[in-house]
Amino acid sequence: MNSVKTLIIAVILAIIAPTQAQTVEEIIDTYLENTGGKENWQKLENIEMIGLMKMQGMEIPFEQISTKDGKQLVTIELQGNSMIWSAFDGETSWQRNQMTMEAEKSDNEATENMKKQTKDFPDPFLNYKEKGYAVELIGKETVDGTETYKIKLTKDPITMNGQSIPNITHYYFDTENYVPIISESQVNEGPMKGKVIKSSMSDYQEVNGVYFPFTISNEFQTINFKEVKINSEVDIAKFAFPEKK
Repeated sequence: MNSVKTLIIAVILAIIAPTQAQTVEEIIDTYLENTGGKENWQKLENIEMIGLMKMQGMEIPFEQISTKDGKQLVTIELQGNSMIWSAFDGETSWQRNQMTMEAEKSDNEATENMKKQTKDFPDPFLNYKEKGYAVELIGKETVDGTETYKIKLTKDPITMNGQSIPNITHYYFDTENYVPIISESQVNEGPMKGKVIKSSMSDYQEVNGVYFPFTISNEFQTINFKEVKINSEVDIAKFAFPEKK
């Protein structure tokens, strides 16, 4: 009888052991594989995302472009007029003043933070070790009825008012599909300093072999992507600061 009981326990342990032994590396590898595979992710030269941002009762059409060499661009449409709202050409970061709508260069601190952020392309978890990032599996948590793996991602620290600040985001990966459905990060400046922003990611869709979340939302805004293009023609002149003539 004891031998039978021992055998049953051994079988049960053999079944549950793989789940218990799940490592953070395996979770991330599975995520990248399920969303297109590392080879396809590494082929991305640029990503263009076209969508609609809903916030404070407004709906703002926008276009966002990011490139492998670090360039970033956001174009929005206000009252029927399209304008580049912010951009980074790899060296100079700039954005429009909300009051005057004039283009203004970012200060050195913000520009250096932007340079660090470019390492996230096309996904912060792709080759994270080579980027100098660290990951940690916190454990399993049930979020809004969904079982998830909670992973802590630590990236290069950013600088705020001359002080180095840890750059940490927690991601919650669906244990069934191994894709992040929630991210949490802390606001480091402004009136909301110290507040944790929780964003949800859903409606994953395939674009030329790679999967992206087409809906991202938090308590302040909802972004719905209507179209995602990869490796399209990009006019690099658009990223440059518009010098006054």
